[in-house]
Amino acid sequence: MRSDVAPWMIRGMGFALGALIVYGLILLGIAAGGVLVLVFVAILLAAALTPIVGWLRNRLPFGRAGTIGVVYLAFFVAVLGLAFVIVPAAIGQAQLIIADMPPFFADLRASAENLRPAALATSTTALIDSVAAIFAPVPAPDPDEVVEVGTAVAEAVVSLAILLTIVFFWLLEHARVQRYVLAFLPASKRPGAREAWNDIETRLGLWVRGQLILMGAIGVSTAVAYSLLGLPGALLLGLIAALTEAIPIVGPLLGVIPALLVAATVSPELVLAVGAIYLVIQLVEGTVLVPMVMRNTIGISPLLVLVSLLVGGAVGGVVGALLAVPLAASGEIILSRLQARTSPVAQDPGGIDSRDEDGARDYGRTLPDSANPVAD
Repeated sequence: MRSDVAPWMIRGMGFALGALIVYGLILLGIAAGGVLVLVFVAILLAAALTPIVGWLRNRLPFGRAGTIGVVYLAFFVAVLGLAFVIVPAAIGQAQLIIADMPPFFADLRASAENLRPAALATSTTALIDSVAAIFAPVPAPDPDEVVEVGTAVAEAVVSLAILLTIVFFWLLEHARVQRYVLAFLPASKRPGAREAWNDIETRLGLWVRGQLILMGAIGVSTAVAYSLLGLPGALLLGLIAALTEAIPIVGPLLGVIPALLVAATVSPELVLAVGAIYLVIQLVEGTVLVPMVMRNTIGISPLLVLVSLLVGGAVGGVVGALLAVPLAASGEIILSRLQARTSPVAQDPGGIDSRDEDGARDYGRTLPDSANPVAD
């Protein structure tokens, strides 16, 4: 009897222990969610810098550590320049714009009250009041709020320093970390796991570099165009357009709304000019820059992009939406390697759109499996 019960008890204890470990890891991941996001962003940036390190290593008289130091120093200076030069100037422009908003909304509300029918006037004024509340002057903060703001700024500076530190050490210790992790796998699985790992990092690095190039192009072009048009806060609005460019699908629409709102405080003609120039910039980006910069970067379907954005936004808000696409791309690469690619799946006859020699549609033929390979 003891020999029959002992294996069952051992398996049950092993299953319970495994379940407790998984549950503990889930709780740990939830508690350290902010740290995990910071590490993932650092890995994304490091993946974008890795090819640059390899390219410079063959052209500079330094070793790997020296080349990483040169690339990291340039990256560090760029980040600090953005954080301590461009952002404060944009904040100053934002304060000036906000100060001019209350009179604009007051005049707009007075005009909306004269609309007919009365229901249209009521709904329009309610919409104007809700938008005006966003730009309402903020009362002088009490000491506790000052402390909270100071703490938030200090946390942001510390997070930025930690991010840059993780980027540096990931670039320096990447090969060692990869060998350490792969050592937990059987020897037969290590080549495939290494290939998948490198494929994910290469794809994510291409995506990050492409996104940074597009964000920079949109930010510079919109800021210059807005300055030429005489739009107040051109630097701030260009920075907003650059940041929203990172959000797929809806980013361009979100980027132009603040510019149109600011232009409305000047004149209707400026609104039309801003909308027209932004449309031209987006057309140039979509027809020239995106095909040239983002070709073969992520390689996932638009449906998966949209679904990942919705899920990421629901789970993590704006940060979740920004990280959803690279996470979905990583998952897609892993799943593609788990598929039985050597056994293709026959295409659904209802989805075939072929033509016979007479040009008529033929939906009745079922192609053999060899004629329907799964696209890699």
